[in-house]
Amino acid sequence: MARRWLLNGLLLPLYLSLTACPAPPEDMTSAGSDAVPEIVAEPAVLPDDADPALWVIRDEDTTIYLFGTVHILKPGMTWFDEAVKDGFDASDELVVEMIKPDAATMAKIIGDLAIDKTGVSLRDKLAADDRVDFEAAMTSLGLPVAAFDPLEPWFASVNLSLIPLVRSGYDANQGVEDELLAHAKARKIKITGLETVEQQLGFFDNLPEEIQIRFLNFTVDTIDETADGMEQMVAEWANANIDALAGLMNAGLEDKILYETLLVNRNATWAEWVDQRMAQPGTVFLAVGAGHLAGESSLQALLAKKGLVAERIEY
Repeated sequence: MARRWLLNGLLLPLYLSLTACPAPPEDMTSAGSDAVPEIVAEPAVLPDDADPALWVIRDEDTTIYLFGTVHILKPGMTWFDEAVKDGFDASDELVVEMIKPDAATMAKIIGDLAIDKTGVSLRDKLAADDRVDFEAAMTSLGLPVAAFDPLEPWFASVNLSLIPLVRSGYDANQGVEDELLAHAKARKIKITGLETVEQQLGFFDNLPEEIQIRFLNFTVDTIDETADGMEQMVAEWANANIDALAGLMNAGLEDKILYETLLVNRNATWAEWVDQRMAQPGTVFLAVGAGHLAGESSLQALLAKKGLVAERIEY
């Protein structure tokens, strides 16, 4: 059972770092009050027909659609229609954060990056009180307390976060990217990944261990609220409530290092990619995690500094 969670969790590491969750502990180093909006107090209601936000950048011979995704959903949600489908159908290239490698490649990357090489077990890295809380969380989820001992703290946190979501009905194979990729393959259009899986996991793996442990402790402290937070986040996404979505999805990134590593720096790299891609003719459908398209450090905000204006498509 634990191995199954490891494989599922590996496919969603950065998604889970941006997922809906309550505000982090007060002792975390703040990234600044302007970094993310306040989290809305009233719960959003999931609409019958989801209409997520969509933007477009155009010049005389290039069009790039910007679409924020949710990497894991419950089966049955309708969102691939209207303006989203029209933009996708008009595109000759799909760009996503990462193209998943085959199972053998994934297994090797897990061994290289996610498994601890020091010989010190995960629980032995935790302070006494934190270890008690961690073991209690594992027990509450029906897992052996030693199940994650071989893992790096960041990878344990990712997997721990995924379990309540799957048990609440979310399916790791029902994410927005999964549907977009299926349509792109059916149409035989070009598919591009902005990052490799090594890069994505490396963002976490290269964090100082104390930050990884703090991330794990935060996950343990909020594990009972993960599923409800996800429900809220999906509803805000479906209703295209951009500011509320930014507050929810970036709440766990108040730690400055996490905020810069997982959001700001990646957005800056992607903004450069978009700027260069605008010099080539064609139509592109760029789909990245919705947290990257909301807030003060959004991809659109960084593109605006390059003179590229992303227009919201109302539908």
